[in-house]
Amino acid sequence: VQLQASGGGFVQAGGSLRLSCTASGTASGRIFSMGWFRQAPGKEREFVATINWDGLSAYYADSVLDRFTISRDNAKNTVYLQMNSLRLEDTAVYYCAASRSNYVDLTQYNNWGQGTLVTVSS
Repeated sequence: VQLQASGGGFVQAGGSLRLSCTASGTASGRIFSMGWFRQAPGKEREFVATINWDGLSAYYADSVLDRFTISRDNAKNTVYLQMNSLRLEDTAVYYCAASRSNYVDLTQYNNWGQGTLVTVSS
């Protein structure tokens, strides 16, 4: 499956952005768990949020809990990340990824899209 992320940009602290990731290349895209990860300058890539194949269960990093919401529309083969109350430390390249395993098993996200840059300014 090929993943295409979009929606990044510049935003002031406290603002909002919505990222999108569209999957293509398989008719069974809905069977994938999907996730968002991010990598800030000089840091390792870290987990942000994941969602199971039917969109009914999600898992969040503590740092984004209650600020970010992951969702998916399987009819459009798209997963979203709504980011509210953005902070300077949310600045990073955000990547979407797919897994054929359980959505909480972060080690199984081995199908990656290109990243989209989110820059939060003061």
